[in-house]
Amino acid sequence: MEHFTIATVAEKSPDFRRVLWTGEHSQLVIMTIPPGGEIGEEVHPDTDQILTFVSGVGEARVSGQTRKVAAGDLVVVPANRKHNFVNTGPNPLVLYTVYGPPEHSEGAVHKTKEEADALEEAGKDEPPTS
Repeated sequence: MEHFTIATVAEKSPDFRRVLWTGEHSQLVIMTIPPGGEIGEEVHPDTDQILTFVSGVGEARVSGQTRKVAAGDLVVVPANRKHNFVNTGPNPLVLYTVYGPPEHSEGAVHKTKEEADALEEAGKDEPPTS
């Protein structure tokens, strides 16, 4: 059994993305988006994603719709939907997300969005294979 005090763990992480746990069918990831930053527009063809916001403020942009997000909000992104999350505030936008199935390599840590993008382009951040 894994146990996390997830808001505390997420708040303490300075990394853009950190994979906390990977199972056969899902994955838990924490993210910290700096002021003015964003996750970047993307689509996961076969992966659902649930994002829960811990602190900060931002915008959720999913399938052409935009909504404000803040601590306590949860956004569901079904597979194959274009999405992006943007920090619109003066402080980091901190969240945790659950992917089903896993989206990133087990134990991955990306200190910045640029590092994450480079690893994904190089094919070095692939989810585990069964």
